[in-house]
Amino acid sequence: MTTKPIVYHIPACPFSQRLEILLSLRDQLEAVEFRAVDITRPRDPELLAKSRGTTALPMLELPDGRILKESLIILDYLDEVLPGPTLRRRDPLEHAIERLLTAKEGPFVSAGYEMVLNQDRARKPDFLKRLLNAYRAIDDFLDEHNPDGTYLFDEFGYAECVFTPIFMRFWFLDYYEGFELPKDDGFDRVARWKEACLAHRAAQQVSKEQIVKLYYDYAFGAGNGALLPGRSLSSFVFEPDWSSRPWPPSTKYGRAATDEALGLTSP
Repeated sequence: MTTKPIVYHIPACPFSQRLEILLSLRDQLEAVEFRAVDITRPRDPELLAKSRGTTALPMLELPDGRILKESLIILDYLDEVLPGPTLRRRDPLEHAIERLLTAKEGPFVSAGYEMVLNQDRARKPDFLKRLLNAYRAIDDFLDEHNPDGTYLFDEFGYAECVFTPIFMRFWFLDYYEGFELPKDDGFDRVARWKEACLAHRAAQQVSKEQIVKLYYDYAFGAGNGALLPGRSLSSFVFEPDWSSRPWPPSTKYGRAATDEALGLTSP
């Protein structure tokens, strides 16, 4: 039996990073053991048995063997059981407001990931419009509830913990799609929030370089460790480590780079 909870996760996974941010904010980095899962290899039968056949990560295994899935469920659980004040707002109305904002996370995530996975250049404007609409909805919400502030409330909290890892993953949109949030009144409030979230001390588990390199295959439609034609290694492999690889080409809608060009071969 384990002595502390175990989180099985994909390295650089945004949903796992939420848990890391919470632990950092609560000064409880040693309270949970993180075990990385290589998604470029078949899933370990023992791990599949624990998850009852599902492959979605992160997954939390409690010391008594019980399993929790879904990142927001795990986040809520850890927020309640870790020592110290909770990340979520204790005032019922304020907590309802932060939950309303986090309810916008699903459409936001879908818009960004579908845009980077898209392989049809002619459809790019449609995906861009959908993403901007998702940003605009968040901007409107923040402007309604705290127009002059930086965060949703007075400090980095539950909603920020949920959205910050997604903002970081969307660095792949900046790099591979040339995305920039328009600098006008329709996005000023969300831009201020995003900038503060990205800069927060508790949310520095990943870098733009790491995200761009690991998510290269996403830009060519191959997610979750899938192999592109003509390639022998996924950009999500553990070795060679991402830090030793060159920055990948930023071009999309053409032929993907080779293993050699991506630094995915042994020296």
